[in-house]
Amino acid sequence: MYLVDDERCVREALTEMLEAFGMRVISFASATEYLAFIREDEPWCVVLDMRLPDMSGLELQCQSKDFRMPPIIFISGLADIRSAVRAMRAGAIEFLMKPVDPDTLRRAIETAIARDRVIKRRQAELDELQRRYTRLTPREREVLSLVVGGLLNKQSASVLGISEITLQIHRSQVMRKMEAASLAELVRMALKLRIQDWRNERFNHSNDS
Repeated sequence: MYLVDDERCVREALTEMLEAFGMRVISFASATEYLAFIREDEPWCVVLDMRLPDMSGLELQCQSKDFRMPPIIFISGLADIRSAVRAMRAGAIEFLMKPVDPDTLRRAIETAIARDRVIKRRQAELDELQRRYTRLTPREREVLSLVVGGLLNKQSASVLGISEITLQIHRSQVMRKMEAASLAELVRMALKLRIQDWRNERFNHSNDS
């Protein structure tokens, strides 16, 4: 896990405490140090002090919209209800007051890392689907959007102005390249990729013209 706190004594105390729980800790004295660090791919979380010398914890949390930041656990020496509410609404796992209760922090970290593990797994699945999708030709992508729209082969062929046999060949190629074992699985893949069905695509194209 990552620990961001400008007080050396706090970093050392929390690091010692968390390492006693068997956790690996990488600590930083500022948000700038943390942002410059190349984060690892394994599941992590960030224990983040609300007040830092270069920017507030909330500002760093807002910056995480520009990159994928692990789940955040805020710690603070001041009881600031407004900041706590804002942090939680923005997705923080927990907001804890200093001195932090060891067991409470440990449970929060375990929850955060479990969430990060799920997020990473879903992102890896999406990345793989996107990789497969890039293998499709423009015509095959059109066929996929028709499949998402629920059209039969004959209807899809009519929309594209091709024969039904040609449509079936394209559809077979889509199934193969997307590595879909069934039509239902192919539709689920398209939904995860947020591929619009042909009616929405036509509507968008007509608005652009």
